[in-house]
Amino acid sequence: MSVFGMRGRSLAAIPVLAVAAALALTAAATASGATAANSATANSGETVAAVAQQVRNGTLLQTHGTHRVCAHCDAEVVTAAKNSTTPLSSSQPAGYGPAGLASAYDLPSTTASTATIAIIDAGVDGHLAADLATYRKQYGLPACTTANGCLHLENYTGGAQPAPQKSGAGAALEEDVAVETSLDLDMASAACGTCHLVEISVPWQDGEDDNDVSTGDFAKAVNTAVGAHASVVSISYGYSADVTNTGGADLAAFQHKGVAIAVSTGDSGFNGGIHQSWPSDLPTVIAVGGTTMPTKAGAKSTAWSDGGSGCETDFRAATGQPAAVTAACGGHRAAADIAADADPNTGLAVYDTYAPSTGQPADWTIVGGTSASAPYIGGLFARAGHLSAVDGPNTLYAAPAADFTDVTSGNNEAFLNCAAYPGISKKLCNAIAGWDGPTGIGIPHGLGAF
Repeated sequence: MSVFGMRGRSLAAIPVLAVAAALALTAAATASGATAANSATANSGETVAAVAQQVRNGTLLQTHGTHRVCAHCDAEVVTAAKNSTTPLSSSQPAGYGPAGLASAYDLPSTTASTATIAIIDAGVDGHLAADLATYRKQYGLPACTTANGCLHLENYTGGAQPAPQKSGAGAALEEDVAVETSLDLDMASAACGTCHLVEISVPWQDGEDDNDVSTGDFAKAVNTAVGAHASVVSISYGYSADVTNTGGADLAAFQHKGVAIAVSTGDSGFNGGIHQSWPSDLPTVIAVGGTTMPTKAGAKSTAWSDGGSGCETDFRAATGQPAAVTAACGGHRAAADIAADADPNTGLAVYDTYAPSTGQPADWTIVGGTSASAPYIGGLFARAGHLSAVDGPNTLYAAPAADFTDVTSGNNEAFLNCAAYPGISKKLCNAIAGWDGPTGIGIPHGLGAF
């Protein structure tokens, strides 16, 4: 039962929507809005339709740049121009939405799941509920609000969220990470339009600080999510190996059989083969890597050049990870387990207006990063609903090969090259047939693996 049913809120108020209907609404909205998209302009001076075509062609970054959302967010927002830090902004969406993702991953046309997806983020987004409502309305998804019991906002200790920061460094950071928060909630919605959502906020400093306090607060937030009866937990933040909590209560917080914990592998490419970013290095989570989207009829996804991968030599193999996979890491935890679109060049439509520091809301923008792929994969676990046997990535590795599309080209050597590390298996940074580091087992082909 979801958190909302457990707390006495009525589930009858939540409409159970077939995704087929949602996608029909999306198609209708797209058709009726075609003229608007052709005439509307982005802050780059291009029409929204032209930007959307660049996303579909995979050429967006020929004329645009990317900007990291925050120090530990695994999200990259597309900018109005190269060498700019101003997010590409428009009044109409140009990135991929739920229908495009569903088509790419061969998803079935219906869902009635009301499972709860918990998203853990840093800081408080003062416009989250309103921005989420705009995203969902745009794509024909049912309303998910605090009033109807579908959306719930919590602090990492389980109480009410604190008030947003109004000025100074706190307001600036919360404005930055609001893009991350919107991305997470939008992608969970895209994956499972009928699921319930709980947003859990850790202190805003945790979006910046790289220390055991920050990681410990994320661990507390996971326990809060599980205590709120979430079926899925998604984390799109990553911390360096030298501050990871490798034992005790902070490690135990991530050990919950029957709960899928989806974690971004990071946006810094191959990690050198020794330490993977925390918490994607933990054996009991699902480490989600990144790929591109197909850019033309018949084209295949490739590994995203910045998607994280590698080994965690401080930990055993991930639960259910076959010896043939862990051999690349000397029997230790190997990442990633699975992947989905994370490339800003073929990025996702995100709606975010929270700008307490600059006063310049992004509105519709385009975002990539493994911060996109982790909540999306988490949402597919919630949508399928077969969670009782989930223990880390075990059910993924037990699923038939037909439940995945193998990604066999591309690499994630944008920062580090496998060849520079003698003895390192090339499969840790190159997409090949079967399991590889950047894309894991592959991308979803339907919901069978979930």
